Amino acid sequence: MDPRGRTALVTGGAVRVGRAISLALADAGARVVVHHHASAKEAKRLVESIRADGREAATISADLRTMAGVRSLAKDAPGLLGPIDILVNNASTFPPADFAEVDEETWERTIAVNLRAPFFLSQQLGLQMKSRGVGVIVNMGDLAGIQTWKGYAAHSISKAGLLHLTRVSARALAPEVRVAAIAPGTILPPEGMTDREVQALARQTPLEHIGSPQDVVDALLYIVQSYFVTGEVMVVDGGRLLA
Repeated sequence: MDPRGRTALVTGGAVRVGRAISLALADAGARVVVHHHASAKEAKRLVESIRADGREAATISADLRTMAGVRSLAKDAPGLLGPIDILVNNASTFPPADFAEVDEETWERTIAVNLRAPFFLSQQLGLQMKSRGVGVIVNMGDLAGIQTWKGYAAHSISKAGLLHLTRVSARALAPEVRVAAIAPGTILPPEGMTDREVQALARQTPLEHIGSPQDVVDALLYIVQSYFVTGEVMVVDGGRLLA
């Protein structure tokens, strides 16, 4: 799909990798709806920046921990800049807790944001796309959905589910709508990580460096524009899975 003249919704689109995705889609000519929950100021500044470059953008707030928030986002987002043609399920929570430490609240919150919200957004907006005859959905996973990350049990399980949701929805929404996922490795280090810790992460990859948001953006734009890719998980990790 050519992004020019299309409308994209990016969940968690105001900060970090989500911000880079929102900017890239705007630069590619899409109208961008930037979803946020706790990043209202960042979303406002981002939209102002996009508009200053002559592009169309809008913000929308929703709490994806609740089904009410998911339903309101699916209902209200198309009314801002037009029907959603590109959905990027980027919003995510990343609670540190190993298998024995995960409590019910952590489990429910993680599954709600990382898996339930993408499922129902893909269902509701994806079916709208299918009825119009065109659409692309990109799910932002990570290596935790492929590997077993000991210190992030609930997160890993939720991302594994997201990758399978990609395959299930790709089949359900075909041929009109394509669905794919991106599984990045270390792109932006967690806030508060020291330089030494970042260097240790870099040494875990054969390419011996961490990635950047641009690596994810390049993968996303390829998926959006490729008419023969669906149901796939694109790993962008510097070869970390090989280690």
